[in-house]
Amino acid sequence: MKKIILASKSIDRGKLLNNALISFDFLLAYVDEEKYKKKISDPIELVKELAKIKVANARQNLSNEKDVIIIAADTMVELNGEFIGKAKDDKEAFKNIKRLAGKSHNLITGIAVSETNNPKIIVDYDTTVVKFLDLSDDDIWRYIKTNEWRGRAGSYSIMDKASLFIESIQGSPSNVIGLPLHKLFKILKEEFDVNLL
Repeated sequence: MKKIILASKSIDRGKLLNNALISFDFLLAYVDEEKYKKKISDPIELVKELAKIKVANARQNLSNEKDVIIIAADTMVELNGEFIGKAKDDKEAFKNIKRLAGKSHNLITGIAVSETNNPKIIVDYDTTVVKFLDLSDDDIWRYIKTNEWRGRAGSYSIMDKASLFIESIQGSPSNVIGLPLHKLFKILKEEFDVNLL
């Protein structure tokens, strides 16, 4: 098995790979999301571009390594054409959850995969529809106090307390966590001759 690098600081993405018994190392790959949000209005194109940039940045940092697979992803919540990203503070997190309460929204993840000694970058995306229960302001503030919203698109984590108010999911559950594993499996097998099974 080739060495795998996850170009992300997401604990949730790491948990997904760990749960699937995939050995990997973290490498932080920074990208100025706000800069690209101003340029790209389509959420699918935005998450794909951000994932691609993360992979390219990580590959530069690993230029001395050979045969290393690099995986990056970027996740956005989209509601009626608007992006709902990571909240900066409690008030913004409350506002985000309030907007999503009682509604369905799209959770879109762009995924990019490359290899240190191969210039090609394979980019794909996945969309999952998530519906929240109606929530009272008190319910939302109780959730905000858990702090699990921090660093998460849409200000929630399906793996934790938010699972109590997610009414339904249409699509890939791993995509909601931040990494569509079925897409990753297919890309690695078909494009890089790496089978995760």
